[in-house]
Amino acid sequence: MTTTRINFHKTRFLISAPDIAHLEQHLAEVSGIEIAFAGRSNAGKSSALNALTEQKSLARTSKTPGRTQLINVFAVDEWRRLVDLPGYGFAQVPQAMKIKWQQALAEYLQHRECLGGVVVLMDIRHPLKDLDRQMVEWSVASELPVLVLLTKADKLTQSARMKTVNDVRKALEELKGEVIVEPFSALKGTGKEKVLSILDNWCHPQWLVDGIAAAQPTE
Repeated sequence: MTTTRINFHKTRFLISAPDIAHLEQHLAEVSGIEIAFAGRSNAGKSSALNALTEQKSLARTSKTPGRTQLINVFAVDEWRRLVDLPGYGFAQVPQAMKIKWQQALAEYLQHRECLGGVVVLMDIRHPLKDLDRQMVEWSVASELPVLVLLTKADKLTQSARMKTVNDVRKALEELKGEVIVEPFSALKGTGKEKVLSILDNWCHPQWLVDGIAAAQPTE
């Protein structure tokens, strides 16, 4: 069956929730697939979402990293959603809040049945901090495909950029999971088409394609 390339430009805000319990309460009847975006509070997560959807303010960007404390859900279409998870690891956030966020992230990754993949964003100049690696490990343990997006790639030269990409790929090989590592720049558009292609592939699992086909009215 031929699939149509998804138009991420049509993505719209759907709902915010403080934890997975509230998320499932509001989206209990929603079927389909979700792709989660996770990363440290200063990794450029909101900028990446805005760049990928070609919308300047879909996800709120802030000069004060760590403000996003909610799970924000965006509808790509009737069947597919992008989920902006709370940023983690920002030093000025109280420890109790950090722990709460970590618990929410772990719970979401382990129990959200419609989750189809995880994008873990890291500043290319400071990749694989402890919480970054933990996020990748959680995702692999949950048998989820992972896209490690090394953001702010325009801050490095081409040679330094590729060296970092290769170093991160090598460091994550031991996890034995489905992990892709790519450079990305929301400012310059570096890696944008490659990332959209990966997301498009994740959003077309056979079970969903079959389900959409079955839901179509017959003539």
